[in-house]
Amino acid sequence: MSVRIRTTWLMAPSLALAALGCGPMEEQGQQAEMQTARETVAMEAPSRAVAVLHPTEGSDARGTVTFIRTQNGIRISADVEGLSPGQHGFHIHEFGDCTAPDGTSAGGHFNPEGNPHGAPSDTERHVGDLGNLSADESGMGHYQRTDSHITFEGPHSIIGRGVIVHANEDDLTTQPTGNAGPRMACGVVGVAQEE
Repeated sequence: MSVRIRTTWLMAPSLALAALGCGPMEEQGQQAEMQTARETVAMEAPSRAVAVLHPTEGSDARGTVTFIRTQNGIRISADVEGLSPGQHGFHIHEFGDCTAPDGTSAGGHFNPEGNPHGAPSDTERHVGDLGNLSADESGMGHYQRTDSHITFEGPHSIIGRGVIVHANEDDLTTQPTGNAGPRMACGVVGVAQEE
């Protein structure tokens, strides 16, 4: 029995030293794995996304918004029907939640930097500030623009966020909403099938 105890006592320091010696190696291995995971996520970031817009309560507005990654940013194309003729505020909102009948569950404009509301061409603006969508006399609205603020990954990612079309024109200055009025249609940005 004393031999076993002596053997155990002799092995304990060796095991402790081995554990200490492996610590930094294990940490380096974990850091390498994390870096590989980050690179994989970056490589797997989508190149296309889509939002299907559904009418809020009392509205007939509906349509589709596509987002395609290009060298100059994300190209946004929207086609919406059931609008009144004229300009309609068009924004990415904080939450991908269209469950409230009036669309308010989508939250405010997507604004991770805490910037003031502005025009899509402004350097400082909400990431979600896309300006206005123009509807013709038949109520068909169209929007097309390439935007360098929104992304498909990182803190400016729009994946899983809400898209809202408003009843009124965004005046591009009133804080924090542009005075764009009620929400006419709501959709959630999801990853689209690659072509």
